[in-house]
Amino acid sequence: MTDYASSASIQEEVLAFLLSAPTPQRIIDFQASDAAQERLRDLLEANRQGTLSSEEQAELEEASQMNHFVMMLKAKAHKALQGT
Repeated sequence: MTDYASSASIQEEVLAFLLSAPTPQRIIDFQASDAAQERLRDLLEANRQGTLSSEEQAELEEASQMNHFVMMLKAKAHKALQGT
């Protein structure tokens, strides 16, 4: 696999973004960095091939949890923009 952004740095990306006090629209528009997205693709491919190490499996699980959190945050931001 290639050099990558670890799940810790993915979490740092999200935390730094949230600390910037983003508007609901900026939350909706948020995307992980290209490096983080590439790392996730690598992890998913290794998972499909059954070649993940235990550390990579834990990293994939953490990334999945972070993705779920961001999706919920974006849903709340959509609702805030709609005034509901």
